[in-house]
Amino acid sequence: MPSFDAVIEPNLVELRNALDQSSKEIGNRFDFKGSSARIEHKDKEITLFADSDFQIAQVTDILLAKLAKRGVDARYLDTGAKIEKIGGDKVKQTLVVRTGIEGDIAKKMQTLVKQSKMKVQAAIQGDSVRVSGAKRDDLQAAITLLRKELPDVPLSFENFRD
Repeated sequence: MPSFDAVIEPNLVELRNALDQSSKEIGNRFDFKGSSARIEHKDKEITLFADSDFQIAQVTDILLAKLAKRGVDARYLDTGAKIEKIGGDKVKQTLVVRTGIEGDIAKKMQTLVKQSKMKVQAAIQGDSVRVSGAKRDDLQAAITLLRKELPDVPLSFENFRD
């Protein structure tokens, strides 16, 4: 039976390359000379450091530009974190790299597939959603439906089997 898995999983190699390029540009730019602006990366967290809110915004713009250039979707980063003061006039912001489909999004995907009246089934399997059906065309229609109905979720589709 044909099936595919819908997952949220960024290309970690390209993400790392974008972070390295951003750090290099921050080190070379004249407007960051003598400041504490930098980017740190640990597992699934990216921490941005700067001297002011304006500089944090500039560091974020540099990072997003490098991600776009490397082909990494910016929606993988959870940028909703607040900017915190860390002493003196220095600030930091922590961005979380999204991986795996959260429970509420998985349930929403499952109900979308069921309500579409297509001849496919969706099953939640850990941090992915497996969609299976009798015809390949139905699966492609399900992919189109999920991309259209969930525009803020950076879905990728893996393990497409016949």
